[in-house]
Formats: sequence, C-alpha cells, structure tokens
Amino acid sequence: MDITNPLVYGGPAFIAFILLELVYSKTHDNDELYEWKDLFASGAMGIGSAIIAPLVKVVFMAVLFSYVYELFNPLVDGVRTNIMGWKSFGWAWYIWIICQVLDDFAYYWFHRANHEIRFFWAAHIVHHSSDNFNLGTAVRNGWFTVMYKPFFYMWIPALGFHYEMLIICMAIESLWQFQLHTKYVPKLGFLEKFLNLHTQHQVHHSRNIEYMDKNHGGYLNIFDKMFGTWKEYDENIDIEFGVTTPPSSYNPLVILTHEYGDIWRDVKKAKSFKEGFMYVFGPPGWSPDGSTLTVKQQQRLIKQEKLRIQEMAVDK
Repeated sequence: MDITNPLVYGGPAFIAFILLELVYSKTHDNDELYEWKDLFASGAMGIGSAIIAPLVKVVFMAVLFSYVYELFNPLVDGVRTNIMGWKSFGWAWYIWIICQVLDDFAYYWFHRANHEIRFFWAAHIVHHSSDNFNLGTAVRNGWFTVMYKPFFYMWIPALGFHYEMLIICMAIESLWQFQLHTKYVPKLGFLEKFLNLHTQHQVHHSRNIEYMDKNHGGYLNIFDKMFGTWKEYDENIDIEFGVTTPPSSYNPLVILTHEYGDIWRDVKKAKSFKEGFMYVFGPPGWSPDGSTLTVKQQQRLIKQEKLRIQEMAVDK
C-alpha cells in the first residue's frame, strides 16, 4: 500500500505554527513566552533531530519493523499468517484505529521509561530543559532517543500489524505531540476525560514536585489513569517549567550531553557495582545515602507532610 508519511509535511507546518505563536505572543502582552536565545537553541536541537531522524530512525525502524513483521508473519500458502495461527491484519479502517491505540500504549511506556530510567532520561531531558513552554519547545528533541525508541514498538508488527501502518501511526502521534506545547488552548471539557490535551501536557513539563513524572500519554490519557501516573491540571498551582538539573547553557552540545556528564561523575564516585548500575539505570535522583531523592521519594515526603498537617489540624 502506497502511503506518504505525514511527517513529510510536519517540518514546514511546525515552523509556520511556531512563527504564528511567536508573533501572537509578542503582540498580545505575553512577551515572556519566547526568549530568543532559548528559541534558537530549541531550533538547533530540532534541526539536528530532523537531520538525524531520516538517516537513523526512519531507516532503522523500517528495517527492524519489516524484519520483525516478516519473521513473525511468514507467507503460508500465499497468505501472510502470524506464527500464533491467525491471519495477519490488513488495512481496514478499524485495524488502523486498533494499531493507533497500540501505538499509544507503546508510546506511554517508552515515554515513561524516559523519565524513570536515568540513562534514557539523559537523552530525553533535552526536551524538558527549557524554562519556557511553547511550540518552539516542541521541536527541542534529543538526538539519541531515536536509537532505542523502535524497540518499544517492535511487538506491534510481531502481532501482525503491517510495519508501514505502524510507522504512519507513530508519525500521527508525533504531529499530535507537537501541537500540545502551547498555553493558548484551555481545558476542553468532555475531551479531557480520555484525550491527552494541552493543560495536561503543561503538567508533564512542570518541575513542580507534585506534577513531575505525570501524564506520559501520547494522545490518550487512559494509560496514565490505568497505571497511576495521571495528574490533572490545577489552576491554583503556579507552574514552573523546566528541570531541576538544567544545562544552564544555550549551547546545543551542552544541552544534548550535560546529563551524561552528570551520570559519569556519579559513576566515578560509586563504591560498588550495584551503586554504579543504579546511577546509570536507576531513577533520576537516586543516591545510595539519600543525599539526593527520586521524584517518587520527594512526592512521598510531600504526601506524608500533608497527612501530618491534617492530623495536627484534627487534633486541635
């Protein structure tokens, strides 16, 4: 089936919408939404990602997914049949919908792993390293996530979904993710119950402790609700965007690599193999002596403190 990857049109559309939001913010008393140095840094990261993606991600995904599809769905008497016994899936409209939902499920776990495994976080932190939340931040992508992202999705063609269908679904998800990075869209009522929308993604980009590591979904929020990572946007909380360990630089190479440098410094002071392993593959913030805390540990302390305050209020 001859299908054009929708991301072919993504680049020009992304630039157009960034410029539109930039002009709108500068002419409607929201001058702080964009900082020029930060925008140029994000643009540099986006250009690098746009160059690397066709060379690595698309080719790698096509080769890997097609190999997995052929391996698990061989031709049997001229019919593509899954090794589990069912006929491999075709191109019906409902197959597209199922594939898109499975893609979102894979994206959820890929995205969650990027936040909970420090080695992956070192690649993903690039996207969160800006103190601004705008469409320019949407293209501020790390260059190394493309090396491991396909492995979170390879089970889908193994089930019998055509690999070209999956690549298109992944592209659609990327387009959806881009438009989430704006403050100009308010809560959208009923749609908020099942879709991952703009205010929910503001929560995801927040460095407020109660908001961190929440809302990992692509275009659905049902998996966050199922697996305990859902957090609703609270208009009474002043959001601070960015990360707790920022690169403190607009240099693209520093932005790209600063967390890897932090990992290396921690590994060198490890007193055992286990400590070294945890510094690399444990959650960000892990330390053997509790001198630094993970997000879950910090959130647990906040919860305990709130309970303590409530109990004191009851006692009075």
